[in-house]
Amino acid sequence: MNVLVGVGGGIAAYKSVSLVRELQRSGASVRVVMTPSATRFVGPITFTGITGHPAIHDLWDPAYPGEVHVSLAGWADRMVVAPATMNMIARATQGMADDPVLASLACMTGPCFLAPAMHSAMWAAAATQRNIATLRQDGWTIIGPEEGPLASGESGLGRMSEPEDIARAVLGEAKQDLKDRRVLITAGPTREALDPVRFLSNRSTGRMGFALAEAAAARGAETTLISGPTDLQASARVNQLQVISALEMHEAVNANALTQDVVIMAAAVSDYRPAEIDSQKIKKTSGDRSLTLTRNPDILAELGASRTTGRPVLIGFALETEHLIRNAQAKLKRKGADLIVANHADVGFAGQDNQVTLVSPAGTEPLPRMTKRALADVILDRARSQLASE
Repeated sequence: MNVLVGVGGGIAAYKSVSLVRELQRSGASVRVVMTPSATRFVGPITFTGITGHPAIHDLWDPAYPGEVHVSLAGWADRMVVAPATMNMIARATQGMADDPVLASLACMTGPCFLAPAMHSAMWAAAATQRNIATLRQDGWTIIGPEEGPLASGESGLGRMSEPEDIARAVLGEAKQDLKDRRVLITAGPTREALDPVRFLSNRSTGRMGFALAEAAAARGAETTLISGPTDLQASARVNQLQVISALEMHEAVNANALTQDVVIMAAAVSDYRPAEIDSQKIKKTSGDRSLTLTRNPDILAELGASRTTGRPVLIGFALETEHLIRNAQAKLKRKGADLIVANHADVGFAGQDNQVTLVSPAGTEPLPRMTKRALADVILDRARSQLASE
């Protein structure tokens, strides 16, 4: 397959180098066109070196025989633009063709793909959403964007999808092995109120659960995400339900779990809550103050005990500061789960990566450190295998 990669002028252009490599590893022949501003982020010589063909960034290049954009579009079976900035998306929607990327898109007769990358405010802008809707109506495929850290230092929806995910989508290799399946995922922390302004909680960011939800949706599942308080927002293909406390999560899971094929409890649910909640802010006094805690429902254990068949497939998470595998094995048996994902506490919190050991009745499977999005697919692979074995 001949794939033309268009590189837009955004900071995510550096990831386009990996995208070209991923496409080549899958057997595609790749050529590259760039906007003039893209060359400020990645040098054309980089793409020339890995493809063996000049990276075109000038429509008026006298060294190229004929009309470069017509020639490249005629050569390509399909074209992907990564990153696609807000500006490029707007110009493509209007049919503009004043740089090598847009001119090549204008001449394409095969499938066209866009991988947006921009600040979350720009992605949420009404103009961008109108333009994306128009391009989808015109038959273009939009890949992403994803939730994650942005160039501004913030985290939000607007990060370009990972190169391996883009390559799979462009080459038609994106898994749809969960199509017609229902997957429920919990994510994030819960907050247990002490008074109107204070609460007990934990350090969970929800990123692992959100990665699982996006991966499940990408593989065709009807995906429900029940999230505690986080700064993250799932894409439109995920049905996101927001809760705050463990009791609210318990209620939401129970209302949805029986219709699911897979339930993945990635949330860090508080084990205990204050026995009493003060109606007013607790004032500091000269003496100490004791706090009585009462136990919250064990959502995963209740689901495990209530199953009469192998459905839903139940996957839980365990984060320990000591005796990780031993505690995860005990949790697997105690909860009646099919799989426990045992987190290494010094890796999983807050970052984009995770390192886990999968614990099942068949044994333990240590995994290398990887992105949470990559780990999400590994976990879903195990869930899919469990479904197939029934």
